[in-house]
Amino acid sequence: MFEPTFFQIDFISLVNNLWILLFVLFFLVPQFQLMALNSARRGLLKRISRLRGSQVITLIHRQETIAFFGIPISRFIDIDDSEEVLRAIRMAPKDAPIDLIIHTPGGIALAATQIALALNSHPGRKTVIIPHYAMSGGTLIALAADEIIMDPYAVLGPVDPQFVEGNESYPAASLLKVLERKKIDEVEDRTIILAEEARKAIAQMEELVCRILLGRYPRETVDKVCEELVSGKYTHDHPITAQDAINMGLKVSTKVPEEIYQLMSLYKMGTRVRRPGVEFVPVMPGAPRREIPRTEFK
Repeated sequence: MFEPTFFQIDFISLVNNLWILLFVLFFLVPQFQLMALNSARRGLLKRISRLRGSQVITLIHRQETIAFFGIPISRFIDIDDSEEVLRAIRMAPKDAPIDLIIHTPGGIALAATQIALALNSHPGRKTVIIPHYAMSGGTLIALAADEIIMDPYAVLGPVDPQFVEGNESYPAASLLKVLERKKIDEVEDRTIILAEEARKAIAQMEELVCRILLGRYPRETVDKVCEELVSGKYTHDHPITAQDAINMGLKVSTKVPEEIYQLMSLYKMGTRVRRPGVEFVPVMPGAPRREIPRTEFK
C-alpha cells in the first residue's frame, strides 16, 4: 500500500494553506479598500463643509458592476435616496446653508419631487452643484436651489413627463400630438387614456415647477423655464448647458470649487453591488462659519 512521504504531505498542506490565504485575501482586501475609500470621501466632504460653512449632501449615481459577473447596473434617483436626502435636510440647522452635489441621470419622479420640495422649503441658502450632469429629476431638484453651480460643460435636461412601459418610453407631449393629428375614431382607447394621463402629467409638472420657482424668479422667467423644460420642446435627453440655463433667466454660476472635482474622483465605478448614493456631513455645532461669497446675476 502506497504511503505519502513527508515531503508530499508538507506540499499538500502548503497548497491547502495557500488556498485558504487566497480566499481570505479575496474577501478582505476589497473590504479594506472600501474602508479607505469611504474614509477619504468623508474626509473630503468634511473639508468642503468647513470651507463653505454648509451642510454638504451628495446625490451621486454611477453605473455599477456586480462582483463576479461584471454586469452593469444603472443607478437612478429612487425612494431610498429621497428618504436619506430628506433626513439630511431635516437634520440641518434652520439657518445653515445647504450644498447638494448632484450627479445623476434622473429617476423616479415622486422621489425627485420630494427632494425638490424639501430643498425648496429649507430656510437657509440652497446651492446645487453639478460637476457633470443632472438630467430629468436631477434638473427638477436643481430648480429648487437659490443658485446652481455647474461646470462649464455640465448639463441639465428637460423635466417633461415620460410614460415607461417595459423598455419603451413615451413622452407625454408626443401622446397629446397623436390626438391632435388623428381623428378620435382612428385612435385606440388605450392611446386616448394615455393621452389624458399625459395632459394631467404635463399640467402637474408645470404647477410643480411654478411652485418651486415663484418667489425667487419673476413670472416671465418661470413661464420661459416651463416652455423650455416641461412642454416637450426637446427630446428628454437634450442637454441644457450652463449658458442655456442662464439664457432662461436661471441663477447659474460656472465656478465649481476644485474640491468637488476631487470628490468625484472618489466615486468611480467599482465592483460592489451598491455604493452609497447619498451621504452628508452634519454642520458641527459651534463651528465657525464664514460668509459665503454670493454671485451677482444680471
